[in-house]
Amino acid sequence: MKDLSNYRKSYEKSELLENNIPEDPINLFNRWFHETEDFGGVDEVNAMTVATIGLDGFPKSRVVLLKKFNEEGFIFYTNYNSEKGKAIENNPHICLSFFWTSLERQVIIKGIAEKTPEVISDNYFASRPDGSKLGAIVSPQSEIIPNREYLETNLILLEQEYQGLEIIRPKNWGGYLVRPQEVEFWQGRANRLHDRIRYQLQSDFSWKIDRLSP
Repeated sequence: MKDLSNYRKSYEKSELLENNIPEDPINLFNRWFHETEDFGGVDEVNAMTVATIGLDGFPKSRVVLLKKFNEEGFIFYTNYNSEKGKAIENNPHICLSFFWTSLERQVIIKGIAEKTPEVISDNYFASRPDGSKLGAIVSPQSEIIPNREYLETNLILLEQEYQGLEIIRPKNWGGYLVRPQEVEFWQGRANRLHDRIRYQLQSDFSWKIDRLSP
């Protein structure tokens, strides 16, 4: 067994103080997102972990790509018949998390997921490269398949079938909008005295802001 007890680093790149944060967590997320993007050192700033409660009762996390965020929430796309899609259909309470090591920051979002309107899913699907469109159609996401060749053979057949034709979004593929109910911002600090600021949505749609002990 490998001993990891000596894996330590000191977090000293920034701070998160109440006198320098907005009243709305989306504005702070926007600031952090673009600061991380400008700082560099992260291949995909929009990579996030999506955690759901599966039909088997177990939580499960996987990394997907955030495709849009605004005052309503956070949007990503997937196969609605996938394991995560079935989990969300059964229990729309999910968690998103971002870990941006370059600036020693983490964001954890608890929210409620809902399918985006079809026109939004249609427009995003239309913007994808043809290869990605066909990949979404050919893959029965999360289902058992016999081998890799099964996918590659079916992709070749689809390429022939759709040659010269418009590739339409399948109805089992589309977006989810996650409406945040709670957003926590974590900034690494020295001596493990990290900054943790939590926003909680109130009944009047304002945000209650608290500092949490690290």
